[in-house]
Amino acid sequence: MKTVNIHDAKTNLSKLVEAAVQGEPFVIARAGKPMVKVMQIDSRPPTRIGFLDGAYEIPEDFDRMDSGRIRSMFEGDA
Repeated sequence: MKTVNIHDAKTNLSKLVEAAVQGEPFVIARAGKPMVKVMQIDSRPPTRIGFLDGAYEIPEDFDRMDSGRIRSMFEGDA
């Protein structure tokens, strides 16, 4: 893994970050002592599809549920 000193990191930060995004992490050192490791963040969102599978049931008449009550809310005084 590539190690760069702080001064070189400041001077070449854009290039170093681009390399890290391409899978080439690097270490920033001060006076030869490693301080931080820079690497790409895993940008894939967590899988959410199916996380509630089996936790509930949708009734067959879901799209018609309470239609009479809803209709009565709009009828009458008009």
